[in-house]
Amino acid sequence: MTVSAYAAATSCEQGSSLRFTLSAPAGVEVADVADERVLFSGTATRDWKLEIGADWPSSLYRARFGAEIPWPQSLPGGRPCPDNEVYFVVRQAVATSPILVSLPFTTWQAYNRSGVPGEGVYWTESPHRAARVSFDRPGVGPSPERWEQGMLRWLRPAGYDVAFCSNLDLHDGLDLLTRHRVLVVNGHDEYWTAGMRDAVEEFVRLGGNVAFFAGNTAWWQIRLEDGGRTMVCHRDAIADPVADPRLATVEWSAAGRPENSLTGVSFRAGAGTWGPYMPRMLEESYTARFASHWVFEGTGLTDGDEFGRGCLGYETDAAEFEEVGGVPRVTARDGTPASFVVLATADLRHWASYGQGGMATMGVFTSGLGQVFTAATVNWGNTLHDPVVERITRNVIDRFSAEESERWEVIGPSADLRAMAVFGRTLYAAGAGGRLLRRELCGQNLPWAATAATADLRGLAVPREAAGGRGVALYGVSAEGRLLQLDGTGTAWLDLAPAPENPVGLAIADCAFYVATATGELWRQPFGSSGWEPAGSSGGAVSLGGMNGRLFAVDERGLLLTMLPGGAWEEHGLEVPGTVLTAHAGLLVAGGPGLPLRRRPLRNIGKQREPGDRTARHGESPAT
Repeated sequence: MTVSAYAAATSCEQGSSLRFTLSAPAGVEVADVADERVLFSGTATRDWKLEIGADWPSSLYRARFGAEIPWPQSLPGGRPCPDNEVYFVVRQAVATSPILVSLPFTTWQAYNRSGVPGEGVYWTESPHRAARVSFDRPGVGPSPERWEQGMLRWLRPAGYDVAFCSNLDLHDGLDLLTRHRVLVVNGHDEYWTAGMRDAVEEFVRLGGNVAFFAGNTAWWQIRLEDGGRTMVCHRDAIADPVADPRLATVEWSAAGRPENSLTGVSFRAGAGTWGPYMPRMLEESYTARFASHWVFEGTGLTDGDEFGRGCLGYETDAAEFEEVGGVPRVTARDGTPASFVVLATADLRHWASYGQGGMATMGVFTSGLGQVFTAATVNWGNTLHDPVVERITRNVIDRFSAEESERWEVIGPSADLRAMAVFGRTLYAAGAGGRLLRRELCGQNLPWAATAATADLRGLAVPREAAGGRGVALYGVSAEGRLLQLDGTGTAWLDLAPAPENPVGLAIADCAFYVATATGELWRQPFGSSGWEPAGSSGGAVSLGGMNGRLFAVDERGLLLTMLPGGAWEEHGLEVPGTVLTAHAGLLVAGGPGLPLRRRPLRNIGKQREPGDRTARHGESPAT
């Protein structure tokens, strides 16, 4: 007789116990799924309690009651998890790992008893599907495709110290999340509660990071009842009796909260291949669209290269984007954050004949103080034998789990630049040939577009507000020592007045122009004034910028300097990867002749200190 069993919870802590309910007494073997090491064997009664060792690694475990039932890994549609196997997670009793991996028990539950009237949440279109299913029943284990298994078995040999949890632990799980630096969502995690989303989104806003090595993520909203032991998913707003429409168990987008705001992508724009066509997923590859991004570091890829054949599982997610100069840029019309950077795409519209035609969009975006990466496919973790897939995975996990993840990142191709400034959402730059260039200020690798305006510029600046007869416009200082203003058509420069000779940078702060010169001087002209007055030393600046009443400079050593008007230059422990610098909306943007365009957030950067804890000061004039 085959024994069936289930556990009282999907997770427990190291050093605790977990109760199981069996249909009949049976022999039991408990193994760590990550390496198949058996940690317990014995005999279990109908009502049996397993004592979890305090030294058991945090991992996914399998308790098998009675004889093993063959259960080969297969593509979708294969044999489901046997009823005599029970899966559960052992969590770290004391959080020591920076990496937390969530396992999708809600999705495993949703596919449990698929096609059985009144027992399975599937199939979606069936009028006999169940709307409420209990965890107090057998069969809540991985799907036959084992979407999560590849990464689960790769992490530990790859050298990562990892903690695991059930995705049910994320429901009201902010306290759990904040003990770690990065949450990894792996495989097929389709069913999320509002509490799960609230916790994960707040974790990111507070500075945590999330890596979605997954697809079809957070497609359905669910609710938990009976102390978390019943999962509710009507899939139908009319049938759902809930009073609050925000909690209706429908597609997340129908509940007014598109999943894109969590993951950056959605299955609505993604693709699926089902039934006899499922093996077609093994034929597809991603195409790199931003190969100089840090996610691709060390892969050797260039834009247009294909990679990761087979990683695009039977369901993928995507963001809506438009091509700008041959580069994808998200529209942000579908709920995808405007900060989303498209890294790779796959055109899967031909899957319309096999299930659902669409795209796959790999990318990364910021939300609050944290970052989110998405591979946008369910089969990523099972393709880690591919060197490129493995390197991308390491790049993401290493950066997201590090204490300091805020670094300069490439946002554009190399260009020969002499000055930069931001006007609205547009980044302007002076090219070496005198042509004024422009592109959107964003993390995407958009190309520069040339305008009709030309001048031999050494500095660019934009005021925050009009004052003293100077309007909000793009201003420049030329190599000949002239103060210029771009005309209203954006096609020509207006000559306004003389400027200091030998300029190397222009900035605006406190309603005044500042010019740094090659001879080490800083000059100031208040708005409404016609003359220039000395403002001390330039601090050795080779480029100048201004933001929120503060001056910024990069000196000849490539170090960042800042100064409040009337004060002294302060040196910060930050190297600037370029000779051209601008600051805008909390960002530093750097470039230079033959250098890629880079940016980083401006935080309270640690300043270098001299003995006695005095701020290092450079180029102070006698007047200061």
